[in-house]
Amino acid sequence: MKVALYTILALIAFAANSLLCRMALTKEYIDPWNFTLIRLLGGAVCLSIIMLLHTHQLQRQRTTARTLHNKPNNHANAGSKVTTLLNDTVTDNVFKDKGSWLSSLSLIIYALCFSLAYVELDTGTGALILFAAVQFTMIGWGIYKKEQLSLIQWLSSLVAFAGFIYLMLPSAAVPSLFGAVIMMISGIAWGIYSIRGKVCVSPLRATGFNFIRSLVAIPLLLLAGFHYLSEISIEGLLLASVSGAITSGIGYSLWYVAMPLLKSTQAAVVQFCVPVLAAAMGVIFLSEQLTLRFILAAAIILSAVSVFIFSKERRKAVIDL
Repeated sequence: MKVALYTILALIAFAANSLLCRMALTKEYIDPWNFTLIRLLGGAVCLSIIMLLHTHQLQRQRTTARTLHNKPNNHANAGSKVTTLLNDTVTDNVFKDKGSWLSSLSLIIYALCFSLAYVELDTGTGALILFAAVQFTMIGWGIYKKEQLSLIQWLSSLVAFAGFIYLMLPSAAVPSLFGAVIMMISGIAWGIYSIRGKVCVSPLRATGFNFIRSLVAIPLLLLAGFHYLSEISIEGLLLASVSGAITSGIGYSLWYVAMPLLKSTQAAVVQFCVPVLAAAMGVIFLSEQLTLRFILAAAIILSAVSVFIFSKERRKAVIDL
């Protein structure tokens, strides 16, 4: 149940992030360069505060445990000493997890290319290119790591992709070469960033330090977006801030909790639910029209993803969600 909860929450955050980006960029409340700058900065600030509180709590728990253990009237047995030692080791490993430059670079490339592509492509075309690139990257990595799929899983993933195309195709158009290329790069970068989450010890600290490292891109973003500073509206500032602090910062932390518990192929396929959730949020929060096409596509995608997750692999069962 733990992996299911965190996966669902992360997917909801991704969908909300898509909605915020769409509102901010397509309505020209803010330009892509400053949107990315504020998004990365917001995520870094929010996660830094949470990490400080989390670190203080861990250190206090460690101090309390050691104090109780060392009291003269505390007849600690060998088992309690081992438990204390193990807890110290786990805490030390958590403190050592500071993300990586590769993950941070992937985050920067994904966020910037996604924003730039959003103003070049319509929603359907952008989503098709983005998710195709994500699927290619993550499923390709899963196959490379010998994550074997059953025939039912292959078929269900193809059905989910077909349902996704059915949902997005009406709004798709012939893309510009620049927009298509940078959206493809964005999808590959997100696939790499997701895969990197499989090796993290502390999802919160890994994500937090990845965002903090991403701030090295701030001078470049500020230089590129300086000309547009006067055009930033209050709406654009708020949307970018929420996108960075909540749906990106906290959402990506939740995704990093789920990633070590999911196979790369599973993590790739469940992301087909994101456009469904984003479209549903559009209906609820933006009063967008609920169509029969959306209902049919959502049913196809969600059913296919469910079949994929709960099917058996060729040699062993898929992780139970």
